[in-house]
Amino acid sequence: METVNQNPFLQNTFLNSKYFDPTYLFNEGAKSIHNFLNFSSTIPVDQVMTFAKTFLFFFAMFFLTIICYVIVRMLEIRAKEHKYLHHEIHEYAHKKAEQEKRLQEEARGSKNERWAKTLGYLFSQHASDWKLAIIEADSMLESLMEQLGFRGETLGDRLRLANQENFPNLTIAWEVHTIRNRIAHEGLTFEVSQHEAKRVIALYEQIFHEYGYI
Repeated sequence: METVNQNPFLQNTFLNSKYFDPTYLFNEGAKSIHNFLNFSSTIPVDQVMTFAKTFLFFFAMFFLTIICYVIVRMLEIRAKEHKYLHHEIHEYAHKKAEQEKRLQEEARGSKNERWAKTLGYLFSQHASDWKLAIIEADSMLESLMEQLGFRGETLGDRLRLANQENFPNLTIAWEVHTIRNRIAHEGLTFEVSQHEAKRVIALYEQIFHEYGYI
């Protein structure tokens, strides 16, 4: 007589397979764990310790390998960053040297006497002359704005009448004029290095070259 499966859950499982029966899987899992524990109890303690040490050794070697890899990668990244920064510093120094050379050449051969006077102040050994260079360049900018048709009692008034369309260098002009005002209002308390003075004069130069003023 044929035996009929009485397990209703098994009858409703996918493809009617026992491997989709949770009860069957749970019982088989419990049996496997029980058999493993029984097998482990028959292994001598020294063999278990040897296996554990071997496992921990390879486990430690695995993580040491990862740590070494991370350290090497970090050193490579830092080396690349150092190389990049060194390149950027070299490029910046080269540009500044070219800029200074150009200013010195203009100081010797400029047809604009006021600009030659400004550059003379700039390359002076006296810190007070560096401020005079900025003040003189700002005065030249005021004259330029007047020639371009901007009216006003002060350079600030003329800059306020300008916009990016009729005076593209307006943002730069405001920056350098603000520094000039700090020199005038703060006096000796406002310190300007020669490096900063050269940067500011280079901005004035950019404006003047735009209009062929120097």
